[in-house]
Amino acid sequence: MYRRVAIIGGGAAAATLLSELLDRQPPQPLHLDWYTGDGTRARGIAYGTRSERHLLNVRAASMSMFTSKPRGFLDFAQRGDSAIAGNDFLPRRLYGDYLEAEVTRALERASAHGHDVRIIPFAADALVPENDGVTVMQGEESTRVDAVVMALGALPPQPLSGVSDAALANKRYITHPWPFLADAQPDPTPRKVVLVGLGLTAVDVLLELSALWPNASFTAISRHGHLPEAHLAAATAPADDSADLIESMHAAPDIRTWMRLLREAIAQSSDWRVVIDSLRPHTPGLWQNLPLAERARFLRHARWAWERARHRMAPQILETIHAMECAGRLQRRRARLHAVDVEGDHLHLSITPTGSQVPTPMDADLVIQTVGLNTDVRRTGHTLVHQLVTNGHITPDPLGLGCNATAEGRLQHNGDTWPHLYAIGSLLRGTLWESTAMPEIRQQARNLADRLLAE
Repeated sequence: MYRRVAIIGGGAAAATLLSELLDRQPPQPLHLDWYTGDGTRARGIAYGTRSERHLLNVRAASMSMFTSKPRGFLDFAQRGDSAIAGNDFLPRRLYGDYLEAEVTRALERASAHGHDVRIIPFAADALVPENDGVTVMQGEESTRVDAVVMALGALPPQPLSGVSDAALANKRYITHPWPFLADAQPDPTPRKVVLVGLGLTAVDVLLELSALWPNASFTAISRHGHLPEAHLAAATAPADDSADLIESMHAAPDIRTWMRLLREAIAQSSDWRVVIDSLRPHTPGLWQNLPLAERARFLRHARWAWERARHRMAPQILETIHAMECAGRLQRRRARLHAVDVEGDHLHLSITPTGSQVPTPMDADLVIQTVGLNTDVRRTGHTLVHQLVTNGHITPDPLGLGCNATAEGRLQHNGDTWPHLYAIGSLLRGTLWESTAMPEIRQQARNLADRLLAE
């Protein structure tokens, strides 16, 4: 087993792995260094919101941190409100409370079992992986450990191409929406707000700002102009295990065939969501079976449809967004963004409507970038990731989906695999595709804990 382990990252994935490690009783005490960064430990970006309007996109019964305790989050929530049901979509704030409570409990167990846990409220600056361990550098301190796990979550968002330095400098173009929302205050001032992207992040921004700014109007632009789909009011289970569908998809790993097979399966199902959900446990294996050229084809042509169907919102959220549209406060436009610049006291945008070649001007008081998770390690301002890429310690996924890694999470470099450098969560999208939601994170954490503690 590894005796000294460093976990880098302060969000839910790191908290889950830490708790899994401290929940075991290995033959020797552990030395754990947890580099949490400067955010609130355990919550990270995903669960750092304090707004009651921001709900989980997964039902309460499916959000436990631990595969061994499937009712963990539901039990926690019901201790505060016995009326909560497993089908409910609860506030992400409450889930953040649950994460913090589990980490606190894990640290108490650690002390009782003789483990040494150092919580370091800074980000690691650099790593030097070698075949017999890893050196972690933070400030002027250098620490040698047996293994490192990178649990960074999504990387900091980067401005889209075409956004001028002036637009960024005057802070009317918001690249990172979450700190902006945390500081937003009620304001009756009329204003035009443009959102670039129309996924779940855009939905969260619309929910919050429409309530805080009652006289603001919103335009959301995206290539296809579609909102995320919504969950059904009640959970459904597949009529079968979709074994025939999965076998057929493995036998013909190309996107056109897969789309045909999915359409056929959906036509025979009571609801398309049942088919999509039945694929979830098999998605990593299917993705790994897909040639690189077909993965690129998927990202170009089908990713938007998959993301819309797979990452759904609570039914009550969809009702709120539709009410905004009916009231004339939200307009959706199918278009691409080409440029954003400052013009007087507002921003001037150049967009091209889908199906057209002619740019169209648009003005806004504020533009918020809501294009979703950034996992492209080739283009990031993240200090540690930039250092690892620059020094050749990790190999970027060729499609911008994190890092090259094995299915177990060992990071790769120049065709070789580091024996003691691991990743969990978002950085594994290129290997597993489904690697960002809690049902996948908790399984990765359990498997990785088993590996780290193996004799």
